[in-house]
Amino acid sequence: MNTRRILCGWVNLQERDEAPADILQAMFSAEGADAPANPLRLGQAGWGAIGPESSTMAHDTETGIVAMLLGRPIWTNPASAAQAAAQGHAAAAARRYAELGERLFDELQGNFSLAIYDLRQGRALLAIDRCGVERMCFARVGPLLVFSTSARAVAAHPAVKASLDHQSLYEYLYCHMVPSPGTAFGGVEKLLPAQRLLATAQRTTRHFYWAMRFAPDKQTPPEAQRETFRQLLRQAVERQVDELPVGAFLSGGTDSSTVTGLLGEVSGAPARTFSIGFDAEGFDELDYARVTARHFGADAAEFYVTPEHVAEALPLIASAYDEPFGNASAVPTYFCARIARERGVRAMLAGDGGDEFFGGNVRYAKQGVFERYQSLTPGLRQMLEPLVMNFPFGSAIMPVRKARSYIRQASVPLPDRLESYNFLHRDPLTDIFEPEFLAAVDTERPLAMMREAYFRTESAEPVDRMMHLDHKITLADNDLRKVSRMCEAAGVEVRFPFLDTDLVNFSGTLSVAQKVSGNRLRVFFKEALSDFLPGETITKSKHGFGLPFGLWLAQDGPLRSPATAALDGLSKRGIVRADYLRKLWQEHSSGHASYFGVMIWVLIQLELWLQRNDRPGAA
Repeated sequence: MNTRRILCGWVNLQERDEAPADILQAMFSAEGADAPANPLRLGQAGWGAIGPESSTMAHDTETGIVAMLLGRPIWTNPASAAQAAAQGHAAAAARRYAELGERLFDELQGNFSLAIYDLRQGRALLAIDRCGVERMCFARVGPLLVFSTSARAVAAHPAVKASLDHQSLYEYLYCHMVPSPGTAFGGVEKLLPAQRLLATAQRTTRHFYWAMRFAPDKQTPPEAQRETFRQLLRQAVERQVDELPVGAFLSGGTDSSTVTGLLGEVSGAPARTFSIGFDAEGFDELDYARVTARHFGADAAEFYVTPEHVAEALPLIASAYDEPFGNASAVPTYFCARIARERGVRAMLAGDGGDEFFGGNVRYAKQGVFERYQSLTPGLRQMLEPLVMNFPFGSAIMPVRKARSYIRQASVPLPDRLESYNFLHRDPLTDIFEPEFLAAVDTERPLAMMREAYFRTESAEPVDRMMHLDHKITLADNDLRKVSRMCEAAGVEVRFPFLDTDLVNFSGTLSVAQKVSGNRLRVFFKEALSDFLPGETITKSKHGFGLPFGLWLAQDGPLRSPATAALDGLSKRGIVRADYLRKLWQEHSSGHASYFGVMIWVLIQLELWLQRNDRPGAA
């Protein structure tokens, strides 16, 4: 089964330019792929797509609409669903766009990346799904619109000729990935979740065709809410199970355990699960995965990741992503998916999204403690702060020292407070970056982008706003990229039941207290599934597929040589100061290996990625 998925294209919105036929090949080659055998060339446009889905491209000659679509969309209109089943989703999208225009998105759900060209109107439309499972990158050069699911492919178009973007490299080091709308290449951008772009010869506009609606349902009894939730969960899993052999990631947390139990029910056979372990204290969670596997009678497979596996994965990760990507849990994700593939599984169900839509991240409860201080009257804060901050010998008195720390953090508003412990806030930026690099970037932009996502929601509740921010940053920009790309590299598809549109919309009907109450997370979720999940799963603290890279790097093993070589190479690029890299290594070696290992991993991946992408179009 082919799991390679990429969509590339360009269109001149002003004139027929008869561009050379090898442009599409250059774009596909940037991702190490051959151009599809049946690309579409219209003189002013060249389009092509590769994917496991059939009929990814359609040209409706009756309406003059061309469409490309990758993903697993769901059509709420029966006629469109029937056409998609008979002729492919691209054909259905072309026909429905001709009939509805941009109202097409009212009935197009699931995950998709979509490109449409209306020859008669001379305009192009790009869009991605509501949750950002898929992606779309683009560049506008005069009347030319170039687009692809890969930023690297857009950069390879000869009219774009994009070079590496220092601003985005800074944002990578701040966020450990390149957050949308930026990409690692200058002039190339990404769409945000639920965003569509409309381009004509004169201009380009972007709008959100959907927004998460936070409207707590105060009328429906709790018992009925729980029943609806259980039905929607089952439906979400059913929609992701087809003729392919399906398995599930199992970490032992509430999300993966829920998917495991429902997969067994839906398929009528023991769910095939795949779990990762580490021989490192505080990182191995196989015991929890085993609890779930026993509870649901799953057909469970386990795999222990070692330092040798990490060393093997270092170059693979750098090559797999079209932008630098620093989430180290890509390693266990890859090996988990690879083991599934070796055992005959062709599609994996992942639990991503439960935290972001049902209130599962620890910071939601933690920030509530600080928000209580923000709720005090200004007069009371003005009285308390001098008393605490100026208390004699306060730094030597534990309660006063803690109170000072609390006030300092609480005084920073959300969402900025979420980045209090960011590595780039630990030292002056002039100590971290080379002067010329630092002078070329806007160091405030990462926080500005976070504020935009945080406040771009109708809810005034901090928990809802943090979840909205996490939908964009933690989920779409980070976790979905991690899982999707590593599964593709391992040769399997991945599907996300918790991102089902009906389930996501239902989450918006829950009150804040049903999501987070004091230090309790996922309140409604756990209550609704208390008779379904194991008790140990309900009460366990959040963990996930963390990687003990820092601990293993501290040992004299297979990771030290590639790590030191990568940091040495990075020190010569004029980005990060060599003395800062030495300091970071010393701090890692002298203690807190896990903590400092995170930033070392991020820097290593940057260098390995730059080695492969220091010129446009390099694969």
